[in-house]
This record gives sequence, structure tokens and C-alpha cells, in this order.
Amino acid sequence: MNRLPDLEAWAIFAKVAEAGSFARAAEELQLSQATVSKAITRLETRIGTSLFHRTSRRMSLTSAGEAALARAARILGEGEAVEAEIADRSTALRGLIRMAAPMSFGVSRLAPLLPAFMQAHPDVELDVQLSDQMADMVGERFDMALRISTLADSSLRARRLCQVHILLVGAPAYFAQHGRPTHPRELAKHRGFQYSYTRSGNTWRFAHSRHGEFAQTVPRQLQANNAEVFDAALRAGLGLALQPEFLVWEQLRDGTLEAVMDDWKVEPLALSIITPPGLHRPARVQALIDYLAARLEKEPWAAPSRASHDTAASP
Repeated sequence: MNRLPDLEAWAIFAKVAEAGSFARAAEELQLSQATVSKAITRLETRIGTSLFHRTSRRMSLTSAGEAALARAARILGEGEAVEAEIADRSTALRGLIRMAAPMSFGVSRLAPLLPAFMQAHPDVELDVQLSDQMADMVGERFDMALRISTLADSSLRARRLCQVHILLVGAPAYFAQHGRPTHPRELAKHRGFQYSYTRSGNTWRFAHSRHGEFAQTVPRQLQANNAEVFDAALRAGLGLALQPEFLVWEQLRDGTLEAVMDDWKVEPLALSIITPPGLHRPARVQALIDYLAARLEKEPWAAPSRASHDTAASP
């Protein structure tokens, strides 16, 4: 098997030839003179010929060195260019940001926030992928994701923004016909709409400050992998649903829907911004994170969260 070329040594060779001495090349490269000398010796041993004529007074290229210099200089130049370009992209507000978000949240809450960011940063390109299934951040090469969940992957970095309350809601017409449940056990006589990705399925779990926890299986007529599907059926008075507050706060405000069993709480979820492992984020990504955090934390449905700084994602 052919070995990979010693690109570092070729770049050092080009710098030595350009500087005219080992000492000046070491100074420009911020390396020790011994490191530079070893790189050239390593390269000469590898190719089986000398690249420099060395005397106590002067140094000059051999014929082999002359033949190799142009290509070695290109290696050095291309390396410097790619590092400068990537470093510039990491600090400048331009380039692509790939972001994942839940479908309903992405359409109703994220999308309205994007135009102001786009106007402020016209050189940033956004690729937003919406799905209620959790994206593979690393495998699908996402720069960031919004998640509403209990986080479990400790290899990712998370910035928790706020809590999302889950409310039991229905239409006034439904309650007029079927009554208002006051205890979870009463839900066995009601019809529920089921979100497909709920871990407990159609068993709804509640907690009470005095009565403790209670789980109840609820008969379901409608199931969907997107909670917005339930809106029309809820408004029509056909059943109840556990809905995130960001989806229903306006309907609760105008009376289209009503929340019941307020003293029985469903465990809230966390709205977090997730990024892949690593300490360094491109400036454009950090700018979008800060922008979204500042606005989402002030949303009328957002409940304060105890943690709003970067941590490892955890349960």
C-alpha cells in the first residue's frame, strides 16, 4: 500500500526554500529549528535524495530541490489558503446553516422569526428541515436543532431555553356534551387524540401536588404524528388532546379551546437548542442560536427554565 505523502514536510521544505535558511523558516512557521531540520531530513530520507546543498556559509537547492520547489510551494500555498478560508467562514456571518426542528413548532413558532435574521445577515443561507422525528445531528450534518423533549444524548451540546407545558384541552361544545373531567380516571369515558411519538402511548400520565401520580388509558379515535392534525377535530368538539401550550395558547385566550384538570399536571418538556459535539461553533451558527434564544425565551407560552446555558444533553 502506498503511503500518504508527507505534506507537512513538503510545506516546510517550501518555506525553507522561500526564507533561505532553516532559522528564518522556523521563525516564520513558529516552530523550533530542530523540528524544521528533522522534517527536511525525514523528507530526504523518504525520497532518497538531498534537497539542499548545505555548507557552514550558505545553503542552496539541489537539482532535485529545484524540481520539487514549484509543487511544494503550491502545497504550502493551498494549505494556507484553505485554513484562511475556513477560519474566515468560522468568524464571518456568511455560509450555510443546516437546522432541524419539529414540524408544528417549526411552522408556527420558528418560521415567523427567520425573516428578521435573514434581513440582518443576507450572506447566511438557511436550510431548515422539519420533522417530528429526532434528527441524527452528526450523521445528517446538521449545525443545530430545536428539540422539545427530555434530552438523553450526552454527546451533544444543549442550550435549554424554556419549559413547554402540556395541557389537556377540548372545545366548550365537547365539555357541554360530555362533561368536564376533574380526575384522570374519568378520562376512561372520554375520547382522546393521540400523538404518535408520546412514549407512554395512549396511557396519559398526570401528577397532583397532594394525590401523587395517576396513569389512565384513554380511548382514542384519532392518532397522528403531528399534533396540528388534532386542531380541527378539537374545535369540532370531537374529543380531548394533550397539546403543547405553544400550539393552543391563542385558542385558549380566545375561548375556542379550554384547558381542564389544571391541578393535575403533565410533566413539562424542555425546549432546547442542540448542537453537535465540539467546543467551536461557526460565528454564523452562534449568531442564529443567540438570536433564537433571545426571542423564544420571551414567547407568551414559554415557562421559565432553570437552565439556559450550554450543557451536555442529559435526561
